[in-house]
Amino acid sequence: MGLKEKKITKAFQDEKFPALKEQIVAAAGFDVPLEIEWETLFEDRFTHLYMDTYTQIYFEPLVQAFTAITADDMGKEALQEGLKKVVIVNRDNHHNPERAYTFTDGTLEVNHCPVSNAPDVNSRVKVLTNLLENNL
Repeated sequence: MGLKEKKITKAFQDEKFPALKEQIVAAAGFDVPLEIEWETLFEDRFTHLYMDTYTQIYFEPLVQAFTAITADDMGKEALQEGLKKVVIVNRDNHHNPERAYTFTDGTLEVNHCPVSNAPDVNSRVKVLTNLLENNL
């Protein structure tokens, strides 16, 4: 990660991430451990988009899916007992939500390209919610 990417990451971490983390905690009902591999979340030609796409791709779907899951006490309990951590990474440059989410041994991994189909939050929420409902 070069200086340009480090500055973008720092700006996002300072300006947007704290509020997003609060939203995730509120939606989940507990302080979900997040491991974010920031150095993997880049494609050089799209650095100007990351302040918006990170939110749309990585964080809004978590908030909305957790909100759906925890709509009742059974869901709240299942999420708290079953979800140990969330890992956010772009290891395989997945563009399709069906491939981007995995849930294994309490770890939810979000392995998604940081820019592709960013505005399509609803499809990511649907896939993520179904994955959690089927595995909690």
